[in-house]
Amino acid sequence: MSIQRPQINLYRRSLFKFGAGAIATGVLTAGLGSNLLAAEKKPVEEDITPDKALQELLDGNERFAKRKRRNPDQTYSRLVEVAKGQKPFASILGCADSRVPSEIVFDQGLGDLFVCRIAGNIATTQQIGSLEFGSLVLGTKVIMVVGHKRCGAVQAAIKGAPVPGQIGSLLEAIKPSVESSKDQPGDKVENACKANVLAQVKKLKSSSVLSELIKGDKLKIVGGYYDLDTGEISIVS
Repeated sequence: MSIQRPQINLYRRSLFKFGAGAIATGVLTAGLGSNLLAAEKKPVEEDITPDKALQELLDGNERFAKRKRRNPDQTYSRLVEVAKGQKPFASILGCADSRVPSEIVFDQGLGDLFVCRIAGNIATTQQIGSLEFGSLVLGTKVIMVVGHKRCGAVQAAIKGAPVPGQIGSLLEAIKPSVESSKDQPGDKVENACKANVLAQVKKLKSSSVLSELIKGDKLKIVGGYYDLDTGEISIVS
């Protein structure tokens, strides 16, 4: 027994040293990890203005189009943070088209955007109600209606062929824009897409809730057009 004691003590001292080193390494790693997560998260501006909110959207899209995405607010720590509550800075009324995911094309993350998507990016009663909630309750400062190049819903509205189920209800909402843009020079689908964006912007602005926010300089509503080929979004006016 007396021969084994020094070996046991030596083993204990080695284990203690290893454990202390492991703990120190763990603390250092955790610290670096926290710093890395903090670096990935963009600073939150509590009192962002509608103009700054719009610029944040456009800047994010520029990064996306130039393949310089930062992928902000997409960490696990951000997921935990927004699970407690959300405060998006912008709302998007976009098309349901699978090629136009808002968080990606605007280079935003969890909790940054309040998104409503529907084929043809039309402002139905339910969509308007959702966007009123986003602006009045959640505090979004800009609403962008985003149409896109070669929109299938707009193409179908132009063709005017019979469609099954409830698809026709979407096309009926787009037809006035097809009619108003039919004599414009250039690409008929693009013209109708942009006319439809402007029609939905006008419809949103007629909301009593949203119009009051606009009057108080608390909200801006704009139209955007997404180019499927380049990834760029241009303002429609």
